[in-house]
Amino acid sequence: MPDFQPLSIAILTVSDTRTADTDKSGDYLAGAIQNADHNLAARAICRDDVYEIRAIISQWIADNAVQVIITTGGTGVTGRDITPDALMPLFDKTIEGFGELFRWLSFEEIGTSTVQSRAIAGLANQTYVFALPGSSGACRTAWEKILRSQLDNRHKPCNFSELIARLNE
Repeated sequence: MPDFQPLSIAILTVSDTRTADTDKSGDYLAGAIQNADHNLAARAICRDDVYEIRAIISQWIADNAVQVIITTGGTGVTGRDITPDALMPLFDKTIEGFGELFRWLSFEEIGTSTVQSRAIAGLANQTYVFALPGSSGACRTAWEKILRSQLDNRHKPCNFSELIARLNE
């Protein structure tokens, strides 16, 4: 089995109301990333504003030191939920299966309410971007049931970590 290869992961919380003191989802993700022995490359909180989201994400996808970005918040269907709309124009490729798998797993936990989630993922400038809902439960589901294994180069038969290594060759 190959040695574990840590990734550099940035977290963006998208919210008009969360602060560093109240960002439970960001706290969960930061802890999970560090507990999995990955590097927390950056962490920020921004308002539900398309251009503010794009500015931060664009800066991170242009930074070769950031390999993965995880956002939390703004993936619902109400008026201020605009994270997927902000991110999709930045994607070179979308990862259709991520949102589908997330909603399927989430259905087991919250039933039909999962239909309101617009969780998405994509690849932008060789950086993986995952947009998760704002609840800490949703972040836990995504991390524990999808991202933890997919960001581990030892996971077989394939994983995003292997693809990151190939992209950087």
